[in-house]
Amino acid sequence: MKSSEKILLVIVQLKSDRGTWTFEDLAAEMEELVNACHGVVVDKMMCRIDQVSAGLFLGEGKAKEIAEICQAKEIDTVILSHDLKGGQQRNLEEVVGRKTIDRTQLILDIFARRAKSQEGKMQVELAQLEYLLPRLVGQGVELSRLGGGIGTMGPGETKLEMDRRRIRERIDRLHRDLKDVSADRSLRRKKRQDDGIPLVSLVGYTNAGKSTLLNTLTQAGQVTHDGLFTTLDSLSRQLILPNHQKTVLSDTVGFLHELPHHLIESFKATLEETSSADLLLHVLDVSHPKFRNLHDSVMSVLRELDAHEKPTITVLNKIDRITDKDVVREIMQSFKNPVAVSALSGENIPRLLAQIASELSTLIETIEVALPLDRMDLVNLAHNEGQVHAIAYDHDAARLSVSLPKKFAGLLQKFSLKE
Repeated sequence: MKSSEKILLVIVQLKSDRGTWTFEDLAAEMEELVNACHGVVVDKMMCRIDQVSAGLFLGEGKAKEIAEICQAKEIDTVILSHDLKGGQQRNLEEVVGRKTIDRTQLILDIFARRAKSQEGKMQVELAQLEYLLPRLVGQGVELSRLGGGIGTMGPGETKLEMDRRRIRERIDRLHRDLKDVSADRSLRRKKRQDDGIPLVSLVGYTNAGKSTLLNTLTQAGQVTHDGLFTTLDSLSRQLILPNHQKTVLSDTVGFLHELPHHLIESFKATLEETSSADLLLHVLDVSHPKFRNLHDSVMSVLRELDAHEKPTITVLNKIDRITDKDVVREIMQSFKNPVAVSALSGENIPRLLAQIASELSTLIETIEVALPLDRMDLVNLAHNEGQVHAIAYDHDAARLSVSLPKKFAGLLQKFSLKE
């Protein structure tokens, strides 16, 4: 059995960086990303840089220090927390003597491992080729020099060795194919909207528990485990609320701190589900020590998708990991429209369902009607598509008080008992 790849993490903080993420925070997340690729972090180096070196990104002294660590600890791969230009990556590899990749390559490697659907694979390949193209030097560059392992998953050696022209042609083809996927989604979305079925979209930081919540709410059977980006392909399931309202609940790729922009662009077809949703469930792991940072990172991506002002319920998840309930109550004060739950144990799930129904109540209309006895099809429609609060029969009609999606309420409106 092949041994795990030995990794040296180089965590870089530029003078221009003004985030709330410390070295330790960045290192912890980078290590989780490496674990998702089945690598082993042997050592970490923290580097604070005033000015980026055009040739090596890091200073020459740091590069030589990395080379010494690699030699002493038999490192296979060096991974930097900042993106590298093509020339910087090649120059570093020459000095270090080891395969050297950046954070984006690491994330792309995880995406390539996780993608299962044809759409997901297309989106990953597009992201990888768009990342690769500006890093090619000359025609027909052979990138198999990397030697396999972490950072080389995806299009495969044949595609990696394509020249610029062929890569551009492939990128154009993937854009066209994904445009067709987007058009197909748009048609399905229009049919759903015509049927008066609202879309509720799960969003959140990777590993916040979105897939577990989807399973709890819809019995979707989505595979879950504790790790980053376990869900890459989008999944939608019907959710019937306590008031009998039908909705579609959609889960998609988790977000990440400084998620590379071109990744967002490549996954636009999938992320349209978020942009077109009637309601967002922002799932937040409140057991995470930096949950406020995770919340801010998700909001940053939602702003990029122009979805940050949509009606949102903040689902404070994993409260089963917090023993002091006063802490949970205090956290709830910090967020707009919060519901504290455990997707794993089911705690407070009925409260969440009630809150979803309340948020979508503007799409429901309650009417009182007298339906002719020869229109039992409309009585059945009321039962199937809405919530019948009361029903009584007399010699010529069925009299109902019913809450329905506005589309169906319109079908019964001419039988309304109110002028």
